[in-house]
Amino acid sequence: MSQVPSGPQQTSPAPFNPAESKRVMCGILAILLGFTGIHKFMLGKTKAGIIQICLNLVCAAGLIGLIEGIIYLTKTDEEFYNTYVIGNKEWF
Repeated sequence: MSQVPSGPQQTSPAPFNPAESKRVMCGILAILLGFTGIHKFMLGKTKAGIIQICLNLVCAAGLIGLIEGIIYLTKTDEEFYNTYVIGNKEWF
């Protein structure tokens, strides 16, 4: 009889799949519509998206979207996936 370990099981993140990368789409949206925070919502970062919208109402936060878009587009798909999907990084 084999023993089944009790307690929470750790699952590893899904392996990188280049076909599912949102890097280019998020990068372009960040550059063109960064002030709306739409690129944050696409990455599932709702709180960061709302903060981006609020920042835009208070000051011109479009520059943040432009910078993030350039950063997204200069990363490889795998770097983007590891940083923003697995690593759950929200800003820059």
